[in-house]
Amino acid sequence: MSILFVLLTFLLILSYSYFRRNETPAVALQPAPFQKMTAPRMLKTAGFDVPEGYGFHLGHTWVRDEGQQNARIGIDGFATNLFGQVDSVEMADLNRWVRQGQKLCTVRKGAQSVEMLSPVEGVLVSVNHEVLKNPNLITEDPYKNGWLGVVKAPELSINVKNLLAGPIVPAWMQNSFARLSGMMQTINPALAQDGGLPVKGLYFQVDSTVQRKLAKEFFLS
Repeated sequence: MSILFVLLTFLLILSYSYFRRNETPAVALQPAPFQKMTAPRMLKTAGFDVPEGYGFHLGHTWVRDEGQQNARIGIDGFATNLFGQVDSVEMADLNRWVRQGQKLCTVRKGAQSVEMLSPVEGVLVSVNHEVLKNPNLITEDPYKNGWLGVVKAPELSINVKNLLAGPIVPAWMQNSFARLSGMMQTINPALAQDGGLPVKGLYFQVDSTVQRKLAKEFFLS
């Protein structure tokens, strides 16, 4: 009889523990947020400020390796100065696979728009909601607070081989400015500028025909 009582007591304890465990609410695991971006070290070479440690796509977007195959991406200062004030930046959908050299986002001002290309290939795992709320961050602070998103790029080490980095970047920027100035001297001399940054917002000051030429020449879109 005593043995039966002990067994019954043991079963009651097990049953109580089981139901107590199932009453505990499950805690959903949340992905760790990406850390805020630190200000890059800016290098002034050939009269141009470029961030150290960034890779640049020929379509004027950039990437910074965040480790663990995470690539933070944005639009470079040449492009954002060319855009000036904008109304919105529309990003590709989260968890979507973006390819290097294909559409990453659309920058809009009024009825006008331009598509920018992804500097790397992978899954878009995060977007900068501050830029979605205040798109002019891309112009005000293109290399820090104006970043666009984070791509999980499993082949980042291969992707960066197709990008510009290091001492060649200032020379490439300088060449972009020279080409832009040459184009505008031919198309609209009043908007041309020798040396330095182009007229801020120039892209949205010209007609759609000129915009298409600029987009093809500098943004490869």
